[in-house]
Amino acid sequence: MTAERHVPTQDDVLGYFDTLSNWGRWGNDDELGTLNHITDDVRLAAARAVRHGRSVSCAWEVAVPEEMERSTTACPCAADMPGAENMPSAFHNDRRWGFSNERLGILFHGNTITHLDSPCHIFWDGKMYNGRSHSLVDAATGSAWAAVTAAANGISTRGVLLDIAKVRDVAWLEPGQGVYPEDLEQAERLQGVRVQSGDAVLLRTGYGRARHETGPAGGITQAGWHASCLPWLREREVALIGADTPQDVQPSGYDGVLMPVHAVSLVAMGLWLLDNCDLEACASTATELGQWDFHLTVAPVRLAGTSGSPVNPIATF
Repeated sequence: MTAERHVPTQDDVLGYFDTLSNWGRWGNDDELGTLNHITDDVRLAAARAVRHGRSVSCAWEVAVPEEMERSTTACPCAADMPGAENMPSAFHNDRRWGFSNERLGILFHGNTITHLDSPCHIFWDGKMYNGRSHSLVDAATGSAWAAVTAAANGISTRGVLLDIAKVRDVAWLEPGQGVYPEDLEQAERLQGVRVQSGDAVLLRTGYGRARHETGPAGGITQAGWHASCLPWLREREVALIGADTPQDVQPSGYDGVLMPVHAVSLVAMGLWLLDNCDLEACASTATELGQWDFHLTVAPVRLAGTSGSPVNPIATF
């Protein structure tokens, strides 16, 4: 089967920066990229995908303290906290209530935390989506272009789960195994669903199951989207892609393009990415209900100037 696939050359993939480009498609000042495919009509249609009323999370729980810096404070009686003497009498006279709070520090890009990548996350030849310079990203203030706040109104659309591990009848794809357009279309046929304009496509390689059973994998070798899927995604006008890995199959197969899916998607296409989803509950629910599409909601935190956000994508069947 692999021999029958058309695998693009490195020159083909490098050409995707031009042939798949959406620069100027929605205007020179556009920062939404492929999220423009999610029209009001698409959102209304997505709501009709809710046929059972069941919701599941597509995110991993963030481990503490391994994956974040955390300081938690517990104050059994708020009237005893420092500074309470400067509060109004109603505050320190009430000695029955207390509280806890946290200070959190988190690096969400990487291979473990479920997060959304906005277009300013990746540069190619010093450029971001729609031709803006990398110099618009400042160490003190963050990015002035295509930051995650471009999606401040949230992403609400139809999600489609393509379960490639199920299609190939394996527990999970092995690290380094890529997913090709032929796999996507076979999943559509077997699941009775077709990806259409404005959809979010979630790719299950089965790594979530492996991670649940054996723990996170080390290194950067992983299953994921092969670069050959990029023209397919643009042709179908997909608004958002996700995977249970950080998207790109690694190694990518291209010495000159380490992460072609990240680079072409974010820089050329303006295609937003959901990295490191946990799709096991979504897959088991889809199998139980015989339904592979659902209403997907992704609400990034409005962190000014950031290149993404930790998120908890919710699939409602």
